[in-house]
Amino acid sequence: MNKLMGFYELRDLAIPTIPWKEYKPGIELPNNYLWTIRSAVVRGNDLNLPRLIGKSATEAVAFANNLYKRLDGNGIVIYYPYFIAHKSGTLNVFFDKIVIEAIKDDLWNLVTNQDLDVSMTFDRQNHLISSYGNKEFLDSNETNQLLKYAKKISSIYRDEILEGNTILLEWSFASSCNIDKEPIDEPYLVFYEVRTTK
Repeated sequence: MNKLMGFYELRDLAIPTIPWKEYKPGIELPNNYLWTIRSAVVRGNDLNLPRLIGKSATEAVAFANNLYKRLDGNGIVIYYPYFIAHKSGTLNVFFDKIVIEAIKDDLWNLVTNQDLDVSMTFDRQNHLISSYGNKEFLDSNETNQLLKYAKKISSIYRDEILEGNTILLEWSFASSCNIDKEPIDEPYLVFYEVRTTK
């Protein structure tokens, strides 16, 4: 499953996810939000694709139009309201274990900078079997939420996992925000990417 399929898959999983929509030239974005623009391709390398995070509607539309032209029918451009990430990470569901990796703030700190606050490995019964870093970084409620969705993902993707694949999800505990990047609600869990890996 590549990034493009993952965006569609997220919609159907009944887990908390980003409210993304497909961008086409001519779409107007409301000025009372900051916006995130991302893309996914049909074929080819779909890692480290161009993205715009937390920008005004004007900047977002200009970036999206340019990206749409560059993709030239080989993918889609998506948009959704920007959110402030307080803690982010990956949730990797294996046949016999679940691995949670987490970082302060934005996931790009983990993906791009290779920073990591904690990595925890759990068995199928959700018992912690190993950890690296600050075990207290995620509180028990946050860890339990992630493990709950790992169990759901394990059930949904049972066949893929039995074939030796793992399911990798990207997540954040985040808050919606105003155009000044000030949080306007309580943090919530949101997933924004799912993919199958070997």
